[in-house]
Amino acid sequence: MQQTLKLAFSLSGPALHSGDPCRVTVHPAPVGTGRWFVRTDLVTFPKVPALADHMAPTALSTKLEADGVSVRTPEHLMAALLGMGIDNCLIELDGPELPILDGSAAPYVTEIQKSGVLAQDQPRVALRITEPLSIWDRDRFVAIFPAAELKISYGIDFPGTVIGAQWTSWVINPEYFAVQLAPARTFTTLDQVAYLKAKGLIQGGSLDCALVAASDHWVGQSPYWPDEPARHKALDLLGDLALAGVYPLGHVVAYKAGHDLHVRLAAQLRQLFQVNP
Repeated sequence: MQQTLKLAFSLSGPALHSGDPCRVTVHPAPVGTGRWFVRTDLVTFPKVPALADHMAPTALSTKLEADGVSVRTPEHLMAALLGMGIDNCLIELDGPELPILDGSAAPYVTEIQKSGVLAQDQPRVALRITEPLSIWDRDRFVAIFPAAELKISYGIDFPGTVIGAQWTSWVINPEYFAVQLAPARTFTTLDQVAYLKAKGLIQGGSLDCALVAASDHWVGQSPYWPDEPARHKALDLLGDLALAGVYPLGHVVAYKAGHDLHVRLAAQLRQLFQVNP
């Protein structure tokens, strides 16, 4: 059945890219609502649907836009909502970008667990994959194959850094997600930090909310698991898949994909569902 929260919750902190303070509040919503953002810092309280139809170009994150109003970096919250089975909610945001928190989805999961999950009276909207779909960009790809449940396998490769080549694979359910994927933190490489800051990105980034990889060691925090970077990419992918607006039943396999390919797959899944509901 569809699910929502029992109680609202709020979290606040600096945004990753702008560095500006932001507060996000997630409210329960009626059955069939889906997931929507509301920009409470704007006079008309405009809404932005959390759907791939509203994807807008950006760098190193996901961005949604409707009628000139945008929401940036929603992927960790969206991953928490999909991973913990929250189908319907209203997300109030007092700025254009969500807070980065500790760089993972774990703070959202903690609040969802404290709130509690409420079952509703209509079935969840699911999409069963019957034929493989894939999106390629040179050696980068994301694909989905028929499977009885949602599973994500992700590979990354950062030669010349302590990250190296990694693969991770997980069946997605609330128990696995909360413990094995939600705590995986965002990461970058040491040689990219100054470049990204000069481009106006990661202005709110710090060693408190990101893993930083040098050639042979980690700067600041160490990973919880050897494959934490790959787990974080799987987390990002799950958050972007949530923008399909349906629960995909399939095995998603990605290699060096990134948000651009993730969201293109979510858009294809959404179109597939609209044609074959």
